[in-house]
Amino acid sequence: MFLIAAGLALFGAMMVYSASAMMSMKESAENSQFTYFFKQLIFVLIGIAAMLIVSRLDYRVFNNKYVIIGVLALTSIALLAVFGFSPINGARRWIRFGGFSFQPSELAKVALPMFLAWFLTKNEKTVTELKSTVIPALLGLGLLAGLVMAEKDLGTTIVLCAIFSTVYFAAGARLIHIASVAAAMIVIGIGAIAIAPWRVQRILAFLDPYKYAADESYQVIQSLYAIGSGGILGEGFSKGQQKLFYLPYPYSDFIFSVVGEELGLIGTLAVVTAFGLLLWRGTRAAMNAPDRFGMLLGIGLITGIIAQALFNISVVISILPAKGIPLPFISYGGSSVVVTLIGVGILLSISRYARDATVEREIPERRTNARRVRK
Repeated sequence: MFLIAAGLALFGAMMVYSASAMMSMKESAENSQFTYFFKQLIFVLIGIAAMLIVSRLDYRVFNNKYVIIGVLALTSIALLAVFGFSPINGARRWIRFGGFSFQPSELAKVALPMFLAWFLTKNEKTVTELKSTVIPALLGLGLLAGLVMAEKDLGTTIVLCAIFSTVYFAAGARLIHIASVAAAMIVIGIGAIAIAPWRVQRILAFLDPYKYAADESYQVIQSLYAIGSGGILGEGFSKGQQKLFYLPYPYSDFIFSVVGEELGLIGTLAVVTAFGLLLWRGTRAAMNAPDRFGMLLGIGLITGIIAQALFNISVVISILPAKGIPLPFISYGGSSVVVTLIGVGILLSISRYARDATVEREIPERRTNARRVRK
């Protein structure tokens, strides 16, 4: 799991260089072709170091009321702080300082699994009761998802809803509750789309992309051109054409299309396979966790990573309407790669203690078997 996460992050830094080199020099005379690459590489190295440090911690330190309150409070304050900064492309999602920026919604993808794992472990015996457990858990989701939604970030809101549904199902929720919550989420999602003209335009562009190829569908159409021209083996690393001022922001949300053009079907399948292996190892770590808290926390973390990857790839290949959501580990963005790697570090901690618990169980069994043999 460590090798997969670190490998994807380092691969992402390499693809950020390929996708951003020419655009970086065009943006400013002071920039070099390595400007975005060096920034991303620094954050990748910080993230890998943080992942290693967190993996050596006992994940059970998070199973504490005051820790959870602190995490929720910090995340909520950071999500509110973005409204003190000027919007970028019509959305307020970043806290900016100096030449760097931080996206607090990334914290929500870790804070929500922590809260749910702690709360549903604490209320294990009443997990199916509406008043005492279901509604308070929904309030936790509503706090984080509502603030993220206010930033005009529907993609991350959907990821948070996916985390909630998966963790609550794993905790033993009734199907009627899961179905009711899912229906409510769909209604709220439809309402959010209906009241926002730009989201309606995105839906129309998704249904008939070539009709809106000059405006709303421009990025998706260019993405499909990139992936289609890559063929089986690709054009070769750094030899793609669509990133040369045809595909907007190729180093961020649509970096998967650059992978498709330059590394072809082989490269895109390798990326998807890596996420599949990460899903397997992360789920295995969660299911083998020595306690309920570790199991629910692990499921929430791996769900957030994989759901985000699926949404991003689906948008790039036009299976879903366009949403501004990065590809984990690979898209340009320091806050995204660092927080995601920290999430994997927590999964590694859960896996380590699961292994230790297995060994502790096996030692008495071996001693018992040895006594039987001697007798």
